[in-house]
Amino acid sequence: METTSRQDILNECEETLGVVPEWVENQPEEALNGFWTLFRDFYLGQTKIPNKYKELIGIGVSGATRCRYCALFHTEAAKLYGATEEEINEAAMMGAVTMLGSTYLNGSQADYEIFAGEVVDMVDYLQRHANGHAAAGESSSGEADIEPPPEAEPPQPHA
Repeated sequence: METTSRQDILNECEETLGVVPEWVENQPEEALNGFWTLFRDFYLGQTKIPNKYKELIGIGVSGATRCRYCALFHTEAAKLYGATEEEINEAAMMGAVTMLGSTYLNGSQADYEIFAGEVVDMVDYLQRHANGHAAAGESSSGEADIEPPPEAEPPQPHA
């Protein structure tokens, strides 16, 4: 495993973000290299999921975990990548609805095997009915008829 000096990592962070956030600078020596590599290559990097969608996922998760730091960070980053207020609000509501269902299912100790079978049945039903009766926002093939927006450029190192 390649070892990078702490100062090299902090310099690269500043070149990429324009600042070294205090919470990055204060990370333990043993964690900094791994954190920065993951943050730079996965979080900021171009991956299979467009950065705007990664940020919208982050908004839903930050609401579910009740993290105001993450909520602020992911909301501002989502805006940077072109998310609208409506998309941000919908992502937050997805987190809320998911937590509502999760809280009820876990609290009531619903039978997982029954739940799994019902999910398969629902998906099968929706697929069969989507072929002849396109639901709102779906093509006649039953697949979502969504054109992803152009991806905003990720933050670039400052000159």
